[in-house]
Amino acid sequence: MENITEVTEFFLVGLTDVPELQVPLLMIFMLIYCTTLLGNLGTIMLIVLDSRLHTPMYFFLSNLSLVDYIYASAVNPKVIAGFLTGKNIISYNACAAQMFFFVAFAITESFLLASMAFDRHAAVCKPLHYTTTMTSTVCALLIGSCYVSGLVQSCIHVAFTFHLSFCHSNVVNHFFCDIPPLLALSCSDIHTNEIVLFTLVAFNVFFALFVVLNSYLFIFIAILRMPSAEGRKKAFSTCASHITTVSIFYGTIIFMYLQPNSSHSMDTDKMASVFYTMVIPMLNPLIYSLRNKEVKSAFKKVAEKVKSLWA
Repeated sequence: MENITEVTEFFLVGLTDVPELQVPLLMIFMLIYCTTLLGNLGTIMLIVLDSRLHTPMYFFLSNLSLVDYIYASAVNPKVIAGFLTGKNIISYNACAAQMFFFVAFAITESFLLASMAFDRHAAVCKPLHYTTTMTSTVCALLIGSCYVSGLVQSCIHVAFTFHLSFCHSNVVNHFFCDIPPLLALSCSDIHTNEIVLFTLVAFNVFFALFVVLNSYLFIFIAILRMPSAEGRKKAFSTCASHITTVSIFYGTIIFMYLQPNSSHSMDTDKMASVFYTMVIPMLNPLIYSLRNKEVKSAFKKVAEKVKSLWA
């Protein structure tokens, strides 16, 4: 009879074990995380403080910043601590908690990006009906459904993953507790887990992409009908940056979770994971908020108030 030892902690391999890369990666990830914190928390603060930004679009943006802050914080501090201390051990319960928060808010972001695309479609394609379409009730329902979907699906993923037995090894070939590398460690039958993972991720991605692509298709058609060349150029620039971010986010998720477990290269997966755990939460405030004239105006207003207090 096989002797099964209960796992109480996991060892995270991390991004690399090359000593020469530890300090440069530490500096890069600390810079990325600090930028993420300042960008996202700063965006939330500006939207809360400036009454001119109390509109549906900025309501969605503030929630996007909150989601980015939370799911980046579920992963990045542990990665940075690993570089600083050289200890990449995480307890069984902490691993489950990290997976729960990361998965919950990554799924929430997936649906939130779709909601934001729908909001932009309503604003650009039907501007006269925008205020009656995007009421406070509709906005609250859209945001609420994003969070509920994320939290419910995360509970399902965590329950299915940590119901497995881990008796082969406790060495996770990743820099955080993600689902595929933990499935690879299990000595249980993971067929059901793979079906659940594929089904939920496929539904999330393709439903969200359907909404996003349809919304931006109609937005592009509306832009082409604009009489002003300058207006078309500005609108195309904004939409192109949004679509670039969305493409990176959904592209990495498709690459990570919609391929057979046997096809996974963990080293490649780790590089892809850096994009949606670290880079995208940093870029979103720059692309969605800080390029916006109203946000820049709000920032200048707050900066002037702070300057006057210190004068």
